[in-house]
Amino acid sequence: MRIGGADRAKLPPPSTDEQKVLARIGAPPNVRLACQLRPPPGHYRVTPLLPATAGPVEAYRRQPQAHGGEQYIAILFADIRGFTSISEGRLPYDVVFLLNRYFRATGHAIEAAGGRLDKFIGDGVMALFGLSTEPEVACRQALDAARRMGEALKDLNEALSGDLDQPLRIGIGLHSGPTIVGEMGYARATHLTAIGDTVNIASRLEALTKEFAVELVVSQELLDRAGIDLGAHASHDVEIRGRQGRLAVRAVKRVADLQLTAMS
Repeated sequence: MRIGGADRAKLPPPSTDEQKVLARIGAPPNVRLACQLRPPPGHYRVTPLLPATAGPVEAYRRQPQAHGGEQYIAILFADIRGFTSISEGRLPYDVVFLLNRYFRATGHAIEAAGGRLDKFIGDGVMALFGLSTEPEVACRQALDAARRMGEALKDLNEALSGDLDQPLRIGIGLHSGPTIVGEMGYARATHLTAIGDTVNIASRLEALTKEFAVELVVSQELLDRAGIDLGAHASHDVEIRGRQGRLAVRAVKRVADLQLTAMS
């Protein structure tokens, strides 16, 4: 259970056995075992984190962020351009084969850069960076992942050149900021993910790659955090649906040619 309130500091420290269990499940400092804690009188705020029917396996598989909290991370959204027309007239087996080759190539690129694959949505990908690193590192990792994805797609197009009438094209959106990170879902469909305005903006930037006819749209917020200068690429101030004010972004024509130059 998560414990808050004005008197949380009065709680006795975990026993040796409780500390072993808390360390094993990666619990943060404000999480204690209900079966072990005997709090003195005071004002506390208690939030159960597992249902009464949960077993030790369900607790053990959780990561430190699983209990929920706000965290500054970088978000990547990517999508294959024109995949509906590419898949038309193909056998279902061929469509599945093609998508799985694409997912494998982009997944390897994301993980090699230090990111975490969050989910595949149709022919799209969502990835998280910074779950266990500093924001500056996370933003540089997201940019590196985008570059690696561009290179991976180029290699994939060469490998599938005999099977495709036209090469696969990709659109990537990158943004960073505070998000709510936690384990969400139900039963076997539960997984660690992020939600919030930062996630929505990253998705909108991916959609803008169609409007700008580019492979990458990245927010200046992420670039500033990463300490990367993309001054050679087009700058835009865009409106994001559902968000007040305009957002400064950079649009990169070919993501495989991305040069990650540090700001001077």
